[in-house]
Amino acid sequence: MVFLLFVFLFALFGFEEARQNQNGLAMVGGAKGKGLSNVETPHIDYVAMSSDQYHKNLTETIWYDDFSTKKPYMDSRGALDTIVNFGVKGGSVNVGFNKGDVFGHGDRKVAFGDFPGNGPVIKQGQSFDEIYWRIYVKHEYGWNGSPAKMSRATSIVSDTWKQAMIAHVWNGGGPVLTLDPARGVYDQTDSIITTKYNDFDNLVWLGNSPTSQFPLTSTEESGYWVLVESRVKLNTPGKNDGINQLWIDGILEVERKNLNFRGNYTKHGINAVFLESYWNKGSLKDQGRWYDNFVIATVPIGPVICPRNPTLVKTPYHGPGKLKNWEVELASDCNGAEKVFVSNNLGESSKIIVNTETGNFMGPLKGKSKLASGTIYFARVRQQSSHGQWSVWSRWHQGFNVE
Repeated sequence: MVFLLFVFLFALFGFEEARQNQNGLAMVGGAKGKGLSNVETPHIDYVAMSSDQYHKNLTETIWYDDFSTKKPYMDSRGALDTIVNFGVKGGSVNVGFNKGDVFGHGDRKVAFGDFPGNGPVIKQGQSFDEIYWRIYVKHEYGWNGSPAKMSRATSIVSDTWKQAMIAHVWNGGGPVLTLDPARGVYDQTDSIITTKYNDFDNLVWLGNSPTSQFPLTSTEESGYWVLVESRVKLNTPGKNDGINQLWIDGILEVERKNLNFRGNYTKHGINAVFLESYWNKGSLKDQGRWYDNFVIATVPIGPVICPRNPTLVKTPYHGPGKLKNWEVELASDCNGAEKVFVSNNLGESSKIIVNTETGNFMGPLKGKSKLASGTIYFARVRQQSSHGQWSVWSRWHQGFNVE
């Protein structure tokens, strides 16, 4: 009887232990299963950037702003934040909210190419049928709720701001983003059917599903910088071959193909990108949100450029107890199939310089002392409390390109 009771209790606690482990809790004492940990899974907040970001000087770059200084936007609202930024230098644009606010603290509008209104107009006179635009976004730790608007690219065709097309990066319901492209031209003609900016009644909506999968505005993904990059390519006049794409943290999350973005209209191309902070229902509380490292280009942009021995900075520890140790691993793919670096235990420090003193290079980098130039790497991280409990490993994230 005692034996059967022991078997029952062992099975019960074993099942509960496995269930909680699947929910993101770490085992204490490894296979011995002495208890369960509620140590929060950390992230890499940012990777220190190289001083030379080649996007600054590429001929394919339309706009570059690391928010270290004020730049001549067509329209600019809100101050620079010199305390919160991606890295240790420069600044960011504060796009956070006060409780109940519909409009956040800031936004930015860039005009370029054949934009027909007041300037400044970057690369004035040129015409652009395809662009990429990238930002890094950070939500304050403990963020709650899902703002509606993040950014858009558009084609303004008159001084009254009629629009030939819009590529919206908007909330997709809950904590995810989506693309919501729209056309302001009648079918496959060159007839503009919009009469003003945001003429939603006359726009032809091209589809806002499926959405992304990554829960960008969830509480769990708050407190660190995340890359968001979008692409729009106008259709060939007379064909349905336009493209709209969205990458989050280096992964293609949303794609719309075979779009009729502009019919046969060719007098104006894509000529503006707006960064926005708009929340239709109002913010649930006072909370911070920031954009940084804003780039517009005619070629794929990707992550920031970093040294071959990069410095990675972990998110702050939030308990229980205090931080005792943490570890980080690097891989040359977003799934961790090819690991190239495994750190030592890193103690209470919040950062690591990747080199032979802090860990071991492996796989294709075995015997090396630096990461490979021109390669994008991803990181995963876990941390240990002063009680000895380890968190689960984070997913592979925070891709960075090596100079």
